[in-house]
Amino acid sequence: MNLYFLVEGKRTERKVYPAWLKYLLPELQQVQNYDEVNKNNYYLFSGEGYPSIIYDHLPNAIADIHAIGKYDYFVVCLDAEENTVSCVQQEIDDFLTAEKIQMGSTQLVLIIQNRCLETWFLGNRKIYSRQPQSKPLLDYARYYDISVNCPEQMGKYHKFNTHAQFHEAYLKELFRAKNINYSKKNPGDVQKQHYLEQLLTRIQDRNHDLPSFQSFINFCNIIKPKLIS
Repeated sequence: MNLYFLVEGKRTERKVYPAWLKYLLPELQQVQNYDEVNKNNYYLFSGEGYPSIIYDHLPNAIADIHAIGKYDYFVVCLDAEENTVSCVQQEIDDFLTAEKIQMGSTQLVLIIQNRCLETWFLGNRKIYSRQPQSKPLLDYARYYDISVNCPEQMGKYHKFNTHAQFHEAYLKELFRAKNINYSKKNPGDVQKQHYLEQLLTRIQDRNHDLPSFQSFINFCNIIKPKLIS
């Protein structure tokens, strides 16, 4: 069982996905080059942003997968940003159809982070300040309480141009209130097992929350028994 991960971000995803996979699928071992896979390996490559991840790196990755012939799954992880999950999925499907690109025996799996990876991180209720005292966190909390409402449904606060910008800013303020640093370059605590476990607890307690995160977890649950066998 071998997996090829193509992720959008050049910093956060390259650190968080390998860290989480160590806990979720410890049988998987990362390789540094796509042609080094053998058994229960995965390779992760960053497309470093949209639209190049779809229109440049997606076909290139599929060509690598065909050349090696050892990959069972091709997992593409990217942000929905201002689009819907279904719109991003359709964009990829339309591109593959237009270019007549076939996956062969490798299964394509799309993980659309709605709205972005920081949105998933907001699902940890332990980082939420019950009574925020300072602005702008107080304003954000009044606008949308992510401890009881699904972060993926959160809108865009009026001072921000995009949902993703606001979600990242909200996360940073929550961390700042607990004297924890976060940046895309140094995501820190979100890579740790205890943080991931809080996200898993969230979707177990509230099975309608974080549906795009659930799609990633469901995929891991599907392939885990195949790795053990």
